[in-house]
Amino acid sequence: MERLRVEPISTYLERYRKGLAFPVVIANGFVYLSGLPPFDPDTGEVRPVPFERQVEIVLQQMKLCLEAAGSSLRQIVKCNVYCTPDPSHFARFNAVYDRYFPGDSPARIFLHVPSWPGPFDVEIDCVATAGRA
Repeated sequence: MERLRVEPISTYLERYRKGLAFPVVIANGFVYLSGLPPFDPDTGEVRPVPFERQVEIVLQQMKLCLEAAGSSLRQIVKCNVYCTPDPSHFARFNAVYDRYFPGDSPARIFLHVPSWPGPFDVEIDCVATAGRA
């Protein structure tokens, strides 16, 4: 098993969670990506931004982490989406998600969570195959 630091994401996570953070674990031919809040790409802060922008930020962070692990968005097998319970989030999420996964998208679950310890509404974790496809 290999734990992978991905900068600047690891530094942002450590500052946010107040401890050592490895957003990516590679094991048995798979890449496991931890859920990430929508860190501001310039500052690493978690700030209130429109929901669609939060989804874009999280998906861009996922792309960065997967590529650092030698994988890609195309190689995602399963996504778990955690979202605060605003009924409009589902359709708005799908509109952004479909841009990142045109055509065949990975298996997915969309779960509502009551709240987060910060001003954001979405977090996504995933499992992808390791190595370039």
